[in-house]
Amino acid sequence: MPRLIAAPVVIEAAGTRPKLIEEFVGGPSTGTRTVSVARMTSPSGWEEPGQRPEFQEITLVLKGSLRVAFQGRAPGRRRRAGRGHGAG
Repeated sequence: MPRLIAAPVVIEAAGTRPKLIEEFVGGPSTGTRTVSVARMTSPSGWEEPGQRPEFQEITLVLKGSLRVAFQGRAPGRRRRAGRGHGAG
């Protein structure tokens, strides 16, 4: 059955500077534990500690760029706006 999501849930972010995460679908917002759909706005130079989420995380960079580091690979890959990155 269709479900209206009237507004996202704001998620507190770990990291080096204030970042805004607005989750539309996921554990905190809808109880969905397998995927998270969220809009993230972060300042230039923002970093977070490494993580291994228990859900599928897909990132689409709309503006600027994102450096994605994988375990065992250094220094990480940079993704520019318009390029997606999925972790499966």
